[in-house]
Amino acid sequence: MVSQPSGPGRVLVTGGGSGLGAAVVEAVRASGGQPIVLDRDISSLSGVTAYQVDVADTAAVTETVERAAAEAGGLDAVVTAAGIDRCGRLEDVSVDDWELVVRVNLFGTVSTVRAALPALKASRGRVITVASTLALKGASDATAYCASKFGVLGFTQALAAELKGEVGVTQLIPGGMKTRFFDDRTEQYKPQDDSQLNDPSNVANAVLFALSQPAGCEVRELFIAHAEEPSWP
Repeated sequence: MVSQPSGPGRVLVTGGGSGLGAAVVEAVRASGGQPIVLDRDISSLSGVTAYQVDVADTAAVTETVERAAAEAGGLDAVVTAAGIDRCGRLEDVSVDDWELVVRVNLFGTVSTVRAALPALKASRGRVITVASTLALKGASDATAYCASKFGVLGFTQALAAELKGEVGVTQLIPGGMKTRFFDDRTEQYKPQDDSQLNDPSNVANAVLFALSQPAGCEVRELFIAHAEEPSWP
């Protein structure tokens, strides 16, 4: 029998090798939980259970999530933090890049949650999907990202209705964060001033708040951002 950790329990985190995902992993570990990472690059991780997988690959994600759940003896939560962007006007972003954003951000979220559902229903666990402020308001040169994150929001709200009383569902809407998310952008699409970017550890603490609610109580939506975040309200 696999012993179950205290705190938030067994928390599967996609994109847990960097950025917000890594911050969630550290927060879960610090609170006595057992983080389980899914990421395309796990080379920098140590002392944590990790599986190398590309969340754009539905079949691979399904197999990996099922394996992770079996090896952990179940799952108590899933946090879908994996995400990418490809900036540019619609006609300037290649079809492959545009569709990759949707496969990672939306389909990766869906396939992870679908594969984890049997374990989450068994534990009456929780799902936290990671959307974006660009799930609430479209922006130029971000059609792929907006489409994917608007989709995550719709998926999450429908999922919450579908699973009420069985699995908790929270949609997390973070503002910009100080992570490597912007590193592969051209200069015109990088933040020129990071003073209004939030520390991802603050967002990770919000994730723990949602995971710590007592049975019968759900945080359905969390918008968390730097105090000077310009995209809200």
